[in-house]
Amino acid sequence: MGAFFQAISFLTRLPVPRYPMKEADWSRSAVFYPLVGAIIGLLLWGGNWFSELLLSDHLAAVLTLIFWIYITGGLHLDGWMDLADGLGSSRPREQVLTIMKDSRVGAMGVLAALSLLLVKGAAIYELLSLNLQTCLVIVPAIARTHLLIAIRHWPYLTQDGIGSRLREGIGTGHLLVSSIAVLSVGWWAVGYQNMLVFLLTLLYLYWFSTYIHRRLGGYTGDAYGALIESTEAVALLLLVAADKWLP
Repeated sequence: MGAFFQAISFLTRLPVPRYPMKEADWSRSAVFYPLVGAIIGLLLWGGNWFSELLLSDHLAAVLTLIFWIYITGGLHLDGWMDLADGLGSSRPREQVLTIMKDSRVGAMGVLAALSLLLVKGAAIYELLSLNLQTCLVIVPAIARTHLLIAIRHWPYLTQDGIGSRLREGIGTGHLLVSSIAVLSVGWWAVGYQNMLVFLLTLLYLYWFSTYIHRRLGGYTGDAYGALIESTEAVALLLLVAADKWLP
């Protein structure tokens, strides 16, 4: 259970039982990321259900988004802002990496965060108005399944960073099982449209990872966080579009 608790404590603010953590638990923890995503989704669904009992869809959407940020501790959003500051500077690679390591947030990071939150908040509201609240269950799981694929198939930039040993614990079987599980839950939550959303976000994953590899030479912890946040936003938009254009 150590690896599972490692995954929860790293990706969320959720409390975990005190458990003797072993060094090997870190490398094995990544395989639980999609499950942690599903847990986040279930909490969002429950929190949204409670909000809608008391408030309008507009306010419920805003509170759901705030709850989403709280559950993750803003960890991934911080990565999104750092990546925006670095890449938005249009500087050479080494300077980009230096900017990303700076704890201060620049104008590009603030603008990127505001843009992302506006998109996610508006998409959540659209889903609530369409009575598609169950979509909230699957979106975090899709993003963290794609994170697993990114860890497995694209290099990590440094040998001593947070992602340096995660690849060791991920096999092809883990990716297959995670994908099938997410698709199965998505069929219940969304319907057949989930398959299309999953495949299109895979294309986004490929584009994002290729771009990061070309600009930085590999993933960083910030890039992993940015991947999660942006994949969630893309998935939400695709779910709204699927309801509009597909029967």
